[in-house]
Amino acid sequence: MSKIYGSAAEALDGLLQDGMLIAAGGFGLCGIPELLIDAIQKSGVKDLTVASNNAGVDDFGLGLLLQSRQVKRMMSSYVGENKEFMRQYLGGELELEFNPQGTLAERMRAGGAGIPGFYTKTGVGTQIAEGKEHKDFDGETYILERGIFADISIVKAWKADETGNCIFRKTARNFNPPAAMCGKTCIMEVEEIVKPGELDPDHIHLPGIYVHRLIQGEHEKRIEQRTVREA
Repeated sequence: MSKIYGSAAEALDGLLQDGMLIAAGGFGLCGIPELLIDAIQKSGVKDLTVASNNAGVDDFGLGLLLQSRQVKRMMSSYVGENKEFMRQYLGGELELEFNPQGTLAERMRAGGAGIPGFYTKTGVGTQIAEGKEHKDFDGETYILERGIFADISIVKAWKADETGNCIFRKTARNFNPPAAMCGKTCIMEVEEIVKPGELDPDHIHLPGIYVHRLIQGEHEKRIEQRTVREA
């Protein structure tokens, strides 16, 4: 059965529902699944919980879902580039679960590996640790973090073969592999789909067993902050 779909909307068909948990790859605007985000916005699904390092910017990436008020809760590490994110959070309109970046990545990876929880020193003694189980190992205190098991994962890769084996380009690798792993269904958008055997097995970053649906499309690759020196 082919994993390739004609569009983002087709790839998401039958998967979206109100109140679901979505794991999204990307860091800032680097390696974000922009085609799938746009299709989710157009679907009208609401009350979403989104696990992602950040929420894009005000008019691009996951910021689009915030503007349309489709996100109820964010599980994130960084929120500084999105004014609408900050406005909704400070106004009590958006729930937020802060995660240190390494903890968020490991929570996704753990979910993909079937691990329900793990102990980490990160966050001990801060608000991050409030309400979480504490345990001492060798005289050091750790807190229990839960693995993330998402309803769907939306990720972006550079190139994939028809079975879903894929390569991420440079820093676009970021959160995409762990995000892809932790979803019950993983939908991936890529710039190019090739025939099986065309990719060097030693260069594969994520095996196709984690990828259930594939789309190919054009991507804007917007620069998050453009800074130039004076002429």
